[in-house]
Amino acid sequence: MTTVGRTIFEKIWDRHLVADLGGGTGLVLIDRVLLHERTGGVALESLAAAGRAVNAPTQAFATMDHIVDTLPGRTDRTIMPTGTAFITATRQAAKAAGITLFDLGDARQGIVHVISPEQGIVLPGLTLVCPDSHTCSQGALGALAWGIGSTEAEHALATSTLRVMRPKMMRVTVNGQLAHGATPKDLALHLLARFGSAGAKGHIVEYAGEAVRALDVEGRLTLCNMATEFSAFSAIVAPDETVFDYLRGRPFAPAGDAWDCAVVEWRLLASDEDAAFDAELAIDAGDVRPMVTWGTSPQQAVPLMGQVPPGTSEADARALEYMGLHAGARTLGQPIDAAFIGSCTNGRLSDLRRAAAILRGRHVAPHVRAICVPGSTSVRAAAEAEGLHRVFLDAGFEWREAGCSMCFFAGGESFGSQERVITSTNRNFESRQGPGTRSHLASPETVAASAVAGCIADPTVLESL
Repeated sequence: MTTVGRTIFEKIWDRHLVADLGGGTGLVLIDRVLLHERTGGVALESLAAAGRAVNAPTQAFATMDHIVDTLPGRTDRTIMPTGTAFITATRQAAKAAGITLFDLGDARQGIVHVISPEQGIVLPGLTLVCPDSHTCSQGALGALAWGIGSTEAEHALATSTLRVMRPKMMRVTVNGQLAHGATPKDLALHLLARFGSAGAKGHIVEYAGEAVRALDVEGRLTLCNMATEFSAFSAIVAPDETVFDYLRGRPFAPAGDAWDCAVVEWRLLASDEDAAFDAELAIDAGDVRPMVTWGTSPQQAVPLMGQVPPGTSEADARALEYMGLHAGARTLGQPIDAAFIGSCTNGRLSDLRRAAAILRGRHVAPHVRAICVPGSTSVRAAAEAEGLHRVFLDAGFEWREAGCSMCFFAGGESFGSQERVITSTNRNFESRQGPGTRSHLASPETVAASAVAGCIADPTVLESL
């Protein structure tokens, strides 16, 4: 009898499948449920109102990140009029449910997709859900992690299961080496520009190849983070020694004999050589250059040295009008009004280190408002221990508390109408960072270089000066 190899996704799915419901749908065991104050309080309150308890409170976690203020000295009060109510409701509901809460003032607080890896909550082989579309980030550690809605969160909390339509499987193989100046963020934008924002629709993407294996965990988190912009169900990278070294000693990771046993299991979490995928994509990492978006979709991206392409659709025309650009315009040199470094995409310590290396000894252009928001309180503390905050402050950046901040407008704070912003975030939709704001996605290095130049700039050029 011939056996067929399995992908890492299939191995995790099979291990967690409680029941085959037919029609490609399965009832899946959920190991971890993550919540944040924008949607988590709603799920917990609804659950309590229905007279149901959290089935496994030690496996559920909540944080304050989405609508909290990030200004120094912050309290429960927020710029968003209803923000305080979200915060207090989540705090009360989390305590009543007996789940772990990373509250304001807690040294572990931060953006949910940043704190979960750094606390060792996400682990290889686990299933993990959160009412947030960028939960796919956490597949970087070999977990099956995906975003859900508040109603699904309520079901997962009550039963530790979810009804899931099984996705198709896609492998994206990235071989070769990233060129000088090219980052995981640039790799993600390169993929989107080449294959489109619907390129992985209905699939779970496994990132593979020597260029992916060469990335550290934080680089893999950035790459997997933008799988939702690729329309993927989620993304995953097979865990290896890089992941094991990263997780060892984390607060919620196994310890002692349990750690040794876990690593033995985790080493089996790789796609078999004869595993079959529904779709395969391949790129050469050497083709990736520093990227920047020109439109209102992450797929509307070009190399920094490139030009805005001619519009081929009504959406392209609308994007050009909104962004105040025209076909043939050069992205390099476009004047900017603001620069933002942060988010679950690029708000980790390594991101801040690379941006600080560009900023050291330089200053932001006089007309540019520049803001840096660490992804977690732990990241902020580590950055301050290294003196990175002084580099940002001396360069003219605002240095903030941890949170999602101006990655999106829901927190109440925003950039101005028609202001052009270079940002290390993941979405450049219309009004994403404020009503009428024009957002250009790029790496933290490009954001830092652009803030100094006062226009979209190439960090590799600035490095050489």
